[in-house]
Amino acid sequence: MRHRRPAQNPALLCSALWIFCHVSGARGALPTTLKCDETLASPLPHTAFTSSSVFSNGYAPGYAKLNRRGGAGGWSPLDSDHYQWLQVDLGSRKQVSAIATQGRYSSSDWTTRYRLLYSDTGRNWKPYHQDGNIWAFSGNSNSESVVRHELQQGIVARFLRLIPLAWSEEGRIGLRIEIYGCSYWADVINFDGQGVISYRFKVKKMKIIKDVIALRFKTSESEGVILHGEGQQGDYITLELRKAKLLLQINLGSNQYGSILGHTSVTTGSLLDDNHWHSVVIERYRRNVNFTLDRHTQHFRTNGEFDYLDLDYELTFGGMPYSGKPVGGGRKNFKGCMESINYNGDNITDLARRKKLDTSSFRNLSFSCVETHTFPVFFNASSFLQLPGRASHNMVSVGFQFRTWNPDGLLLFSNLDEGTLEISLLDGKVVVHINASNADRNHQVDLLSGSGLNDGQWHAVRLVAKENFAMLTVDGEETSAVRSTSPLSINTGGTYHLGGYFLQTLFPPSQHSFQGCMQAILVDDQPADLHAVEKGTVGAFENVSLDMCAIIDRCMPNHCEHGGRCKQTWESFSCTCDGTGYSGATCHTSVYEPSCEAYKHMGKSSDSYWIDPDGSGPLGPFKVNCNMTEDNVWTTVVNNLPPKTVITGSSREKRTVLQVNYSASMEQVTAITTSAEYCEQQIAYSCRMSRLLNTPDGTPFTWWVGRGSEKHSYWGGSGPGIKKCACGIDRNCTDPKYDCNCDADSRQWREDSGLLLYKEHLPVSQVAVGDTNRPGSEAKLTVGPLRCHGDNNYWNAASFTTPSSYLHFATFQGETSADISFYFKTSAPYGVFLENLGNTDFIRLELKSPDTVSFSFDVGNGPVELTVHSAGPLNDDQWHQVMAERNVKEAVLLLDQTYRTSRPAPAQGHTRLELFSQLYVGAAGGQRGFLGCIRALRMNGITLDLEERAKVTPGVEPGCQGHCTSFGMYCRNGGKCVERYNGYLCDCTATAYDGPFCTRDVGGFFESGTLVRYNFMPEVVPGASKDSKALTKQLPPHEVNLTKEELAFSFSTSSAPAVLVYVSSKTQDCLAVVLKQNGSLQVRYSLGGLKEPFAIEVDQRNLANGQPHSLNMSRHNRSITIQLDHYPPVSYTLPDASDTQFNLIKTLFLGKVYETGFVDPVVVEHYNTPGFIGCLSRVQFNRAAPLKSALRAATQAAATAGQQDSQPAAPFSASYQGKLVESNCGASPLTIPPMSAATDPWHLDNTDAEFPFNEERVIPDGVNRDSAIIGGIIAVVIFTILCTLVFLIRYMFRHKGTYHTNEAKGSAESAAESADTAIIGTDNPETIDESKKEWFI
Repeated sequence: MRHRRPAQNPALLCSALWIFCHVSGARGALPTTLKCDETLASPLPHTAFTSSSVFSNGYAPGYAKLNRRGGAGGWSPLDSDHYQWLQVDLGSRKQVSAIATQGRYSSSDWTTRYRLLYSDTGRNWKPYHQDGNIWAFSGNSNSESVVRHELQQGIVARFLRLIPLAWSEEGRIGLRIEIYGCSYWADVINFDGQGVISYRFKVKKMKIIKDVIALRFKTSESEGVILHGEGQQGDYITLELRKAKLLLQINLGSNQYGSILGHTSVTTGSLLDDNHWHSVVIERYRRNVNFTLDRHTQHFRTNGEFDYLDLDYELTFGGMPYSGKPVGGGRKNFKGCMESINYNGDNITDLARRKKLDTSSFRNLSFSCVETHTFPVFFNASSFLQLPGRASHNMVSVGFQFRTWNPDGLLLFSNLDEGTLEISLLDGKVVVHINASNADRNHQVDLLSGSGLNDGQWHAVRLVAKENFAMLTVDGEETSAVRSTSPLSINTGGTYHLGGYFLQTLFPPSQHSFQGCMQAILVDDQPADLHAVEKGTVGAFENVSLDMCAIIDRCMPNHCEHGGRCKQTWESFSCTCDGTGYSGATCHTSVYEPSCEAYKHMGKSSDSYWIDPDGSGPLGPFKVNCNMTEDNVWTTVVNNLPPKTVITGSSREKRTVLQVNYSASMEQVTAITTSAEYCEQQIAYSCRMSRLLNTPDGTPFTWWVGRGSEKHSYWGGSGPGIKKCACGIDRNCTDPKYDCNCDADSRQWREDSGLLLYKEHLPVSQVAVGDTNRPGSEAKLTVGPLRCHGDNNYWNAASFTTPSSYLHFATFQGETSADISFYFKTSAPYGVFLENLGNTDFIRLELKSPDTVSFSFDVGNGPVELTVHSAGPLNDDQWHQVMAERNVKEAVLLLDQTYRTSRPAPAQGHTRLELFSQLYVGAAGGQRGFLGCIRALRMNGITLDLEERAKVTPGVEPGCQGHCTSFGMYCRNGGKCVERYNGYLCDCTATAYDGPFCTRDVGGFFESGTLVRYNFMPEVVPGASKDSKALTKQLPPHEVNLTKEELAFSFSTSSAPAVLVYVSSKTQDCLAVVLKQNGSLQVRYSLGGLKEPFAIEVDQRNLANGQPHSLNMSRHNRSITIQLDHYPPVSYTLPDASDTQFNLIKTLFLGKVYETGFVDPVVVEHYNTPGFIGCLSRVQFNRAAPLKSALRAATQAAATAGQQDSQPAAPFSASYQGKLVESNCGASPLTIPPMSAATDPWHLDNTDAEFPFNEERVIPDGVNRDSAIIGGIIAVVIFTILCTLVFLIRYMFRHKGTYHTNEAKGSAESAAESADTAIIGTDNPETIDESKKEWFI
């Protein structure tokens, strides 16, 4: 069976095609011509042009037409300041697509920067927005050239107003303009908040699988239902304004818990009560929905399981229906205007105009938009509005509405006749301070009301203060009213400052400015005449924009990614990334590594780690188990299916489906398997009268579902397309007629198990079992964790061998947010890593010099370059990491996780990176090419396949060697870094350590009499085979005679005396490290020239205290340095008479000396009995690791020849005798005296055997006398027998110059059962003959 890609959902394809075909119909309000580029201003009469002022008659606004020379050749105002404007009345609403400007003809007057405002009525202006900002257009640099700007966001308006921001330094403001666009027409309906339009269906019940709903609306209300439809089965669709945001609620139903689980709610937009037009399109096909507001689209999928929207009777526009179930819940109807309402091809506004729809609920249906008469005022940080009021009056009565994002600001300030009045916003609350004085005393009143009033919504404030009374009300709610009856005397001053106060006063306000909007201003219960203020006849103002509220919601759309929380002030926004797993100004960059492989190459050990395989992509981080082995890094994802889950009662017609859920989502697990080199998953089916695959020719009873929801009928140990189990592949099934053990339908328990290895099918998500419904049939299922190793993304690399070589990829898509990360290594001093170009935009990463990396880009505001400098050279042929990010807030460049630089984005300006060329990696046209390796190139979470592209590109080779130069430092304790194609491994062979980084101690627990022997020189053993001799290791000739040694080991014991290390030679030279009877440590050197060995008392403390200790010793000629534990090293010097060469070193012993040649007699007589009892670990002598070699040699011998009672000393270079159990004793302190194996924290076997005890152990008083006598008799008998055996053995082998053991046969096995038995069987004191030959019992 060939592996097929998962079938695409046909519904999605149909949805895309259907929506594409209906979008143009949905936007019926827009012009049908492909090109909307007619000149709109030039044909207009002079009277269509107005301005704030005119320099003289020849400079009138009517002359401000592009390329015209009439009058003085254009418009110029009387004063060149920021209060001037030029306005055009297009006669009716038009679609505007572009604007062009020129300076005044043949002059030094032109405008270099300007803003564009637009309106339907000539009031309530709205500034043109682009890239989330109030846009400032670049103008002219001379009087004749034309500068044209295409409007990214096409606008519909009748009136346009240009506000010059900057102008010619040599002259004054001068303008000629042209507006480009086309005609616009739409049916408009005015909704009064009472009436609704009812669109009745042709049939009573509608099952709707697809919808396109389009309309445009404008309102000054923050609440209101725009459309609603419902059905008796619980389905519904509602579009409404809630807190000036657009809320779409839809429910297609669910078969669980009624329709609750089908509810889907999506919010978009903000500040939609601005009384300007907004466009909405809802496109649904089955459960897939596109929700578009003002060209910003959200894609989502509805909850529940159903695809049809079941509606009854009607769909209402403008509010809730007057009949049907009460779903409204007190919702308001829509109040405002709608136009171009289109439902599935029907023009609702046109049908209403032709009275084809029910509009009976309207009192007076109007097909023109009734405009509101609000007059907003816009304040910035340096603005104020001064209004007159009644002077010397005994009451203050003021009110206004405001909206802002700032938590603090001055709303109103007035100097009373004696005192001050202040209304401020403090931490989102309205605060009133009144200080009033009279001849008698000073009165002070403080009022506070509201909370969270800096939410961008309109809030109403009303303050009344008079004799001994003050009341503050917020949003007209009685619950918010705060009253004061404190003594108070008011005498007004007659002038009120709103939005700012910058004059010197005796009692200045606590705040000085306000950023936001105000409207509906009341002074002394009278509306403020802001039209008169605009004309300059009443009051005064500074830096205020009248008849406009230029508030922007910088958190809509939300630029904070991955669930980051957006917070904003008037001028900027910030993202809170806590708890998201991401960081950066927009929560774009993952804080976790992409895989376990990456953690290993940071030097991390086995543990549970959070990983994020796609970095900044949509997949969130999740936790996995990382197992760093010597060869591979395993990633394990566990599931929730208990082992041996019992299944009964299933049949082929009604299978039991077991869901296998993992500790990560299926998309996250798929990311692991996709990038892994190898994956496996154990699956096991235990059965009794329960068939599995029904082999050889039947239809399978059981199958499993893997990645992509595909069903598979092969089992563990087999492969895709092979309907067999592991025993069928290996031909060892219990019944050879079948290819699975379970298919034999046996009454005995059988099992089919094995590994699933085809990673494109993993992980297992479901198992459907179908044969456990017969009497006596039963099955148990086990699905193991998913295990993968390798990360092809992390090691995906290419080598660039020529300066002109490069790889090309598709254009990089990173308009508002872009991140790039990769590793590089090179010997070249410079080179371009990558580059992508646009018309003027570009992005480039480059090695500028041996210590400088550059990140440069242009998004339309001019080139920006960030550079970081490293402390060392970057062309050192080692891997270095580069991370670059650019978003709407900032640009960041990070090198080697250490060197960082950043640049904030401009507050106003372009934010979109628009590229069109291919992405070039390694070089670009006219640039200095890169020579070296680039690895793990990831752009916005997607890893580029450098290796695959390099295979077909000249001058570029796939892969890259030389990882040890960067990662070799992680191989510790003398481990050797070994290159691999994908990464490296640490060879710990020549060290006393194991593990992926050679950091895991190798140790062993010694029982009484155990010894380890390591031969430095080959020892010929009679009867040894050539192969055995070949295994013998030996040191090079220059290391047989030593002038320097390095010795290191750790030990712990509670017994003394003992031999820790002894090195013998073929001469009488030797080295011994022993514990004396009092537990102190002594080093003995005998190199010739001295009568007695040179003894060093290292420490007088008792080191046989059960705690771990370490010794590091080195000798060079006469100089000896010894470090015990963490104490400072101490130096010693051999006497001048001593030789300095350790001649013909032969053997190293651990735990006990067992030598045929010369042995230091003091060591034999005082320290060799009964032998070392305890733990030794990480033993290293020069380049040899004796203890580790002995343990590994024993394992090798057992694997090839079978386990023997004891390990022979030859022909292996390393061997041991007695009981030696591998342990991690170097990692844990021994705190309990070694009484039994059960109490040894390092003992690996869970046995009840006790440790061998010392023969000299004192019997306590009170022991039964008969037992003592019987024991004595037994001891005499055993002693006599052993003496006889010793005599016979010495006689038999008297001519062989070697050693033999009289150890009781089978003692190795018996020791595991009872240590006491083993000791009794070998109870014989050591005997040393005249020629110093040792006899070990």
